Amino acid sequence: MPKLPAVRNIPSILRNRRSGELGEPNWIDQLHAKVVGQTEGLASVVPYVQMYQAGLAPQGRPVGVFLLLGPTGTGKTRTVEALAEVLHGSAKHVLRIDCGEFQMEHEVAKLIGAPPGYLGHRETQPMLTQMKLNAVTSEKLNLSIVLFDEIEKAAGSMTRLLLGVLDKATLRLGDNTSVNFDRSLIFMTSNLGAREMARAMTPDFGFEAMVTDNIATTGSSGANKLEAVCLAAVKRKFSPEFINRVDVMATYHPLGRTSMEQILDQQLTILQDHIDRRLAERSFKISVPKSAREFLLNKGTSKEYGARELKRVIHRFVMQPLAAMVSDGQIEADSEVVLEVDAGRERLILRPTQRAA
Repeated sequence: MPKLPAVRNIPSILRNRRSGELGEPNWIDQLHAKVVGQTEGLASVVPYVQMYQAGLAPQGRPVGVFLLLGPTGTGKTRTVEALAEVLHGSAKHVLRIDCGEFQMEHEVAKLIGAPPGYLGHRETQPMLTQMKLNAVTSEKLNLSIVLFDEIEKAAGSMTRLLLGVLDKATLRLGDNTSVNFDRSLIFMTSNLGAREMARAMTPDFGFEAMVTDNIATTGSSGANKLEAVCLAAVKRKFSPEFINRVDVMATYHPLGRTSMEQILDQQLTILQDHIDRRLAERSFKISVPKSAREFLLNKGTSKEYGARELKRVIHRFVMQPLAAMVSDGQIEADSEVVLEVDAGRERLILRPTQRAA
């Protein structure tokens, strides 16, 4: 599969073409700011949106079909949500199908509804309909985003059902009506190859086990090795017919410490914005010194789960104690709350300051 050009190599005429339709001239920069540490994965998505903007998207098939691979917590699903945010203004503008709900062959019928003559024909409402597809577009852009999350968990009948969608942009429902996907970006995420990637990054024996550098940070050779691991896992799982209908297979590499710190900054900014928006004139500022940041990073990030736990850790150690203090009247408006690590390094202590002058 040919490698797509990086964003910087795309002609400026396509970069700026009809950008006003999105309401944000710098939507590409915004997308890269929202998803940390996965520049190549984002660069593979951008050209397809630009082709649609320019009116050059292929007819009779989806605008783009993407298979995002890599370990959990590396930003695969976040990429889809961030794209919806910059294109449509909200992460809710995604038609999401959790493939874990379709592990049995008969459950796939929930996607298209039971055909006439079968039990539940009138009672079963299809999950993929033209109305639902149109509902995730917006006034900014008439382009729907569809996500099949953890596609490897779905029964084989789902991937066979998707063959027509990925190739001809058409899905036939149980009531013999059709759903048109020619104005859609279709994303599929998968953890295929994640265990093999973990073993490749941290070998248990031999000379490689003596090397301390993470393979994900050793340049193009390490990245190519991880991509080969994922591609091999995909070939073992899916048929050639299915793979050939995918436009881009992007491998999301494990995040380094710097990327984790940037994600923490994002989450703390989101928390502060949430406090300001919900409390209004009663809002206050939170201060997170280096020791508290290290605490949150150690609790909320790992090689195995990436940054997936970080949001829950902030909710447990910061948001819940803040809520208790606000409800008890311990935090004054316009004050500052400093986060400190307790002596046992098991929790954070929140110390509100006096009202700011």
